[in-house]
Amino acid sequence: MSHVNNLESQHNDPAFANIWQELTWRGLVHVSTDETELEKLLAGDPITYYCGFDPTAPSLHLGNLVQLLVMRRLQLAGHKPLGLVGGSTGLIGDPRPTAERTLNTKDTVAEWVGYLQGQVRRFLSFEGDNAARMVNNLDWTAPLSAIDFLREIGKHFRVGTMLRKDAVASRLNSDEGISYTEFSYQILQGMDYLQLFRDYNCVLQTGGSDQWGNLTSGTELIRKVEGKSVHALGTPLITNSDGTKFGKSEGNAVWLDPDMCSPYTFYQFWLNTADADVVDRLKVFTFLSRAEIEALGEAVAERPFAREGQKKLAYEVTSLVHGVDATEKVIAASAALFGNGDLTVLDERTLEAATAELPSATINADGLGIIDLLVASGLSESKSAARRTVGEGGAYVNNTKVSDPDAVIARDELLHGRYLLLRRGKKNLATIEVSA
Repeated sequence: MSHVNNLESQHNDPAFANIWQELTWRGLVHVSTDETELEKLLAGDPITYYCGFDPTAPSLHLGNLVQLLVMRRLQLAGHKPLGLVGGSTGLIGDPRPTAERTLNTKDTVAEWVGYLQGQVRRFLSFEGDNAARMVNNLDWTAPLSAIDFLREIGKHFRVGTMLRKDAVASRLNSDEGISYTEFSYQILQGMDYLQLFRDYNCVLQTGGSDQWGNLTSGTELIRKVEGKSVHALGTPLITNSDGTKFGKSEGNAVWLDPDMCSPYTFYQFWLNTADADVVDRLKVFTFLSRAEIEALGEAVAERPFAREGQKKLAYEVTSLVHGVDATEKVIAASAALFGNGDLTVLDERTLEAATAELPSATINADGLGIIDLLVASGLSESKSAARRTVGEGGAYVNNTKVSDPDAVIARDELLHGRYLLLRRGKKNLATIEVSA
């Protein structure tokens, strides 16, 4: 289901009257082919542009989300997007700075192409005068013989230029080196741009600034083969103000697929944004107006304890990626964990995600006495400590205070027939799973 809402009304927003200035204000322009020409081009008649996504995993991640939202902003300004999911480039893999990629099977890549196409579709409109179109570079590379590829495309690339590309240069200077397979990746991406220029009159490619070498391989190929000038736009790599890499959560990428990163975990990632990063994140990842973002910036500076900017950021981005309903469930779950909501209304998946990081224990149905529960969960270190907690009014099961130290929790009180949420005091939480 698409999360693109009110495309027509947003199209009339003054922010999109000069989309180049809007992208610049939001910090989305790091490098480009010609700023003056690009601003003029984007202010004129609708153009066709593209961004490519390689299926090297079954989901896109936050780095890809930057590109998806750039694509959406350009479409809201009236331009025509091509969403390319690389069925052929995904078989090769863009060179990483450190080591060769593990090549996935053709069946796996084909399956992932479908997953990524579904994700890209959620951010674009496929209706109207500037309807988006999906393309797959396997369609034009698969029929091409190796001889034709070398004669028609390879002859336009100079090895010296290719060696100077950042990703290639870093790999050449490493112990790993680089295979001819990955070395040829930039030729394939350049060929994509040429094909889309010929088929759709595509004149702009967007991507991360770390892809600049690949982006310009396409602009150069079109100049040599067709004698035409086309454009490329590289967005900055997003980093945190403390210098750490953005988009990593405990060493893992923050994925857009809810099965790989739950909406609850996704929401919490944004909610934990540092004060120093909130305004930048609001600019890049939301469609809030300048006035709204500036007001939130003032709130963060004057009332940082209220975390107004973080709450708005988390709500907006989670709604964009997972939808408003899922976001509302996440907010309800967050409140319910600490006694400000009804735990019984949470669906099992949301409850599991919300409690995933809490201390937990599994017990059998014979151990549902409140004292045993507090000890098993680790909230109390001994039965005597558990009795003190109950006596002092600090023991809660599913947000209900338990005052009797001899209380036994009934099976019908289990959430989804198997879970209990225990709380000691206001903030100490744990979960119990009751085995059958």
